[in-house]
Amino acid sequence: MPNSIKIESTVDHLFRHQSGKMVAVLTRIFGTHNLELAEDVVQETLIAALEQWKIKGIPNDPESWLFIVAKNKALNLIKKQRGQILFGDNETTLLLRSGYTIETTFNQLANEELIKDDQLRMMFACCHPGISEENQVTLILKTLCGFSTAEISKAFLTTEDTISKRLYRSKEFFRENKIQFIIPSIDDIKNRTGAVLNAIYLVFNEGYNSTHSEDLIRKDLIEEAVTLCKLLTENNHTNLPEVNALLALMCFHASRSDSRLSSEGEIILLPKQDRDKWNKALIEEGIKYFDRSASGEAISSYHLEAAIAFEHCTAENFEKTNWKIILQYYEMLCQILPGPITELNKVIATLQVHGANKALKELNSIKEKNKLESYYLYYSLLGEIHLKLNDGELAKKEFETALHLTLSEPEKRMIMNKIKNL
Repeated sequence: MPNSIKIESTVDHLFRHQSGKMVAVLTRIFGTHNLELAEDVVQETLIAALEQWKIKGIPNDPESWLFIVAKNKALNLIKKQRGQILFGDNETTLLLRSGYTIETTFNQLANEELIKDDQLRMMFACCHPGISEENQVTLILKTLCGFSTAEISKAFLTTEDTISKRLYRSKEFFRENKIQFIIPSIDDIKNRTGAVLNAIYLVFNEGYNSTHSEDLIRKDLIEEAVTLCKLLTENNHTNLPEVNALLALMCFHASRSDSRLSSEGEIILLPKQDRDKWNKALIEEGIKYFDRSASGEAISSYHLEAAIAFEHCTAENFEKTNWKIILQYYEMLCQILPGPITELNKVIATLQVHGANKALKELNSIKEKNKLESYYLYYSLLGEIHLKLNDGELAKKEFETALHLTLSEPEKRMIMNKIKNL
């Protein structure tokens, strides 16, 4: 009898990596107005995998198995309902409704060699200007990245009900307007790229520092984000400077993954990380994309964040980190991406350059500081600053507040260790 736990883990992993591809392929056939139909076929395919693999074991090529089953289910559905479904366009609808052309047309449309283009189309279809940016990002996370409504709600710091409503409104928009499944014009690409990159970065951040999982680092989500961003760099129209900057940033951050946790799963902060464990190949890859990002005239927030990450990755050790240039980058970042989180990160650099008194003064002057009151890192940083100022009692109080604001078990243990060491 196959190991059911291993089967469920494999199916979950494949769901992350393959559901977006399958939804994209089927959406090209069904049309964006039938997005739920494509999602239903993919969901049925994954249920079938779970049921059959528990009995027969995992096939030699599980990815091909999923695509074949998904295509067979989609074809059967089309044969049963071909008189009722309006597909991607009028010509496709006519061809798929005819008994003479249905299978040939379907096989041409379901060509796996077009998957990369389909995923690009899907990304930009999700980012249609007719829906809000938060709905665009939500749709990408759900359709292309396989996020559940619970995972998306935690990424957005909102409720599952809110996310469900966003998804419903977005799908209604596609149904009512029958949006074409195409890569938009060059001008439209520029207008929609921001939402696409925002979604990709959200996926990466959830993998890099998971908000809900017992595991602080989820490499499957990191890989998914990097893969989606690379798709953008492989297309001439979407290979933009800010895309390369984000890809560089993710490579730099991902290079440190193996040094961020001890063998017991405890968090290791940057000053104590073993830099020999940093992935040098990923750092080199990041430098390659960072160089490519310099081709444009404008500097995006991703350029500045990548520049900061570059300084950390190329410093010989923590003490030799160029904190002065990092602080300058954060000052520029606060100009083009103002917000409490950006200002909070700038305070961390200020602490290194100018000391605890200056850092505390800046922290207290952050605009919209009320938005940080539910953010554990705000209180954790306050604790560190008071520790530097030799006020252990106040530091303990701030660490205890931080402890109750994080859902991550590794983060809780890290804060408890700080309190214990006091």
